[in-house]
Amino acid sequence: MILPILVVAPSDKRGRGVFTTVAIAANTVIEISPVLVLSTKDRKQVEKTVLFDYIFEWGPVKEKKACIALGYLSLYNHAYDANCDYEMDFDTELMTIKTVRDIQKGEELFINYNAVADDATPIWFDAT
Repeated sequence: MILPILVVAPSDKRGRGVFTTVAIAANTVIEISPVLVLSTKDRKQVEKTVLFDYIFEWGPVKEKKACIALGYLSLYNHAYDANCDYEMDFDTELMTIKTVRDIQKGEELFINYNAVADDATPIWFDAT
């Protein structure tokens, strides 16, 4: 499920991103999408490809699994003060994106790649 008010469009200095065409209230679920779970072995192979920048950690850390998220999920750009948050459901192999504050019409939607909307821990690339 992807709300029809979301669009993929060019993002300033970030390639593509996900934007809204209308204002959205805080705590609104805007996307629920399936994922393709990668075994530890498959993840190692994917890390050697362009898909490395689009995978998410998946499951218990000790397993070192990953997933490729379908829908728009892999196109949300990173921000340390993200306006959206994501939740992973390991049992159903789904990810959910929800707004954490009110969003303005035309605003780009961001997630924090640290998995917490306001976590300022440096990530693996320069996100400034």
